[in-house]
Amino acid sequence: MKIPVIDIAPFASSNPADRLRVARAWNEAFSTIGFATIAGHGISEALMADVHAVAHEFFARPIAAKMALHGPPGLGYEGFQEAKLAQSKDGGTAPADLVEALMIQGPEWDRRGEMPPGSAANLWPTVPTRFRPTIDAYVAEAFALGQTLMRISALALGLEEEFFASYYDRMMHNLRLAHYPDQSEPPLPGQLRNGQHTDFTGFTILRQDDAPGGLQVLSPENDWIDVPPMPGTLVINSGDLLQRWTNDRWRSNLHRVKNPDRVLTGSAARLSIVMFTGPNPDATIECLPTCTGPGNPPRYGPVKAFDYLMMKIAETFA
Repeated sequence: MKIPVIDIAPFASSNPADRLRVARAWNEAFSTIGFATIAGHGISEALMADVHAVAHEFFARPIAAKMALHGPPGLGYEGFQEAKLAQSKDGGTAPADLVEALMIQGPEWDRRGEMPPGSAANLWPTVPTRFRPTIDAYVAEAFALGQTLMRISALALGLEEEFFASYYDRMMHNLRLAHYPDQSEPPLPGQLRNGQHTDFTGFTILRQDDAPGGLQVLSPENDWIDVPPMPGTLVINSGDLLQRWTNDRWRSNLHRVKNPDRVLTGSAARLSIVMFTGPNPDATIECLPTCTGPGNPPRYGPVKAFDYLMMKIAETFA
């Protein structure tokens, strides 16, 4: 099985048939594998290259400079081998992930002073000096894309196009810049760049590079399949809250980041730009009306979006 490739540009058409074709492909992708590679998303390669460049500059800084931005779980600098993503699934036996990261949550919350309870102000690098304006520009574009994806989702689920508008006008979003250093030492048994896990909330928007040792997704046949990078595209996957919301109609699927072949030592550093999106922090997530009916009762109780996110972050860094 291959990851579906969907051109979402026709969704902006005034032709209902074009829009419906995108929505049907969307429903098929997330009902089967839970992932799609999208073209026509509208975010320029130049902007994504700028984000890639400032992230590389940050991760090349001395460890003391990076640790000065170390924050609570889910915020600021995350040290190498600090996270254990598989721990949120296996109950605590996972080895540490071979990754360091920088987490930036909802930058406009900083500006408006509307951070959710339990969150804190971002820890921004001052070097390179263009870091924050570059990240702000990308997050604004990815925020708009996230809301477009929810309009596509509404039609895909048989709802009015603006059904999710009131759930996403203050969309949760967290940018994770993930740096996978070259592996000069062999990993421990079972240790990966990111252990197998699902994402926690809504859609994840991923820009991966083409370095060795990349993303893999679990197929319906329980095989790990590669998600190859394609120029000009982004990878989208659905998270746990979307699976709950759709009553298991859409899949929050297991995925991982594999290690590069050992013969490639010296040339396998990798950087991913990951934007997690989700409903408003205070949104109550419960079964959608088009995802339940006779013989198909709701499988999950209601949950507040931010509470669920904090629970999953706590499991990851326990």
